Amino acid sequence: MAATSQKLEITVISAENLQLDRKPIKKNASATVRAENDSQFLTTDMDTEGGAYPKWNEKLVLDLPMQARSLTVEVQCKTSYGVRTIGTAKIPVSDFVGGFVPEGYLHFLSYRLRDRRGERNGIVNISVRMKVPELKACATTSSHSSMGFPVGDSSFGVGGVATGIPVWCGAYPRNY
Repeated sequence: MAATSQKLEITVISAENLQLDRKPIKKNASATVRAENDSQFLTTDMDTEGGAYPKWNEKLVLDLPMQARSLTVEVQCKTSYGVRTIGTAKIPVSDFVGGFVPEGYLHFLSYRLRDRRGERNGIVNISVRMKVPELKACATTSSHSSMGFPVGDSSFGVGGVATGIPVWCGAYPRNY
């Protein structure tokens, strides 16, 4: 059975320079995270003291559908008129999935927030990590389970196992 989603661990760290009607907000900011076209969303607690520079440092675990191409982070502020959206950032999944980084790599990212008119309105700082399923360890009785070969002379207190990964460069010496 193929998996339809992956677990995404996203920590909403903080935001900077948040404004509402061109004035810095005073308090009561929160952030909401959701996957592209998904009704599931997670929200941080409200920062009641940070003003235009709120800090949440809150870890949220979201199910990210395999076909999702982006995440949305939305920062809101509670006012006397209700909850108002300060700004939204659309984050491409390709910014933290694939490429040359190992699975489970922790990415620290910052994105520009845009208000409902598309104008710049602050920055949101997050960290993102794809949760890697834990592998079950298997017991081996063979002493040759590690890759490498002995190195050094143990009589001098130096020794160990050298390991390496072959790398092909594509540049070979020319034969003249």
